[in-house]
Amino acid sequence: MKYQKLLSEFEGQLEALESGNGDILYKAEKGIVLVEKCIRKLQKQIVGKNFETQADEIYFFKHVKPQIFSKLIYYIRLFSIESKRPRGKDVAQVKYLQQQIDKLQTFFNDNLEFYNYYRRGAMSMDEQYFVRGNRDLRMPLESFHFLIDDEFSTCQDGTVATIMAYDMLIVYLRKEVDDLNNNMEPTKNTAMEKPSKLFWTGSKTDLIELLYALHTSKSINGGTVDIKEMASHFEYFYNVDLGNYYHTFIDIRSRKSSRTRFLDRLIEMLNQRMESLEE
Repeated sequence: MKYQKLLSEFEGQLEALESGNGDILYKAEKGIVLVEKCIRKLQKQIVGKNFETQADEIYFFKHVKPQIFSKLIYYIRLFSIESKRPRGKDVAQVKYLQQQIDKLQTFFNDNLEFYNYYRRGAMSMDEQYFVRGNRDLRMPLESFHFLIDDEFSTCQDGTVATIMAYDMLIVYLRKEVDDLNNNMEPTKNTAMEKPSKLFWTGSKTDLIELLYALHTSKSINGGTVDIKEMASHFEYFYNVDLGNYYHTFIDIRSRKSSRTRFLDRLIEMLNQRMESLEE
């Protein structure tokens, strides 16, 4: 199946949208349009075609389609949540956003058996869950019009997409809650007064990968510092805006090949440098 080019173009368009101007509702609306176009193109490539092997079919409906379809669910839910968000005091907004998080987490509890199957990377039921023709009467929560076509859907690919979408939404909402809570706290004096002369010239994704690696390793303050404070320091020292680093970390986790591309490259380049000094 020649859908890799389509996916690359789609990822580029989505990245441009996320990093561009416009408020969250504008981005959600534009995102919905982009994702729907991509899904329709992908649908044309898949419907009426046979996969070379059953393993290819399972891979497509377990990993490829949910990766795109989850973005549609994400943007539709995001638009709905943000359009109804109270514009008043921070306290009211925090309460509202926390309620939305609780609603999303209810989905995981309602689908706990499959959620645990998917999360632990199990494969024993993949033939039932991700091969066409084994449709379940229990439709996923997100029964969009794309799921009507039996040639483009399986028993659980919609559920996987919903899990991925709700993961992204919860990350987004928690960051919003954190930001609002910080706004309500007294302003702290910062010791960082002089501007840094260092500039991060790699990609933001690479820096975020490094940020999470350092946080996870507990190499700074014995692991007691939170990710938000570390991100603020990175942004200050390297004169860079990391944007929604929580969201980027979700994308890093979803990589098909190596999740630690930047760290792997650092190891390779450092080894090459040390080897060249020994020659």
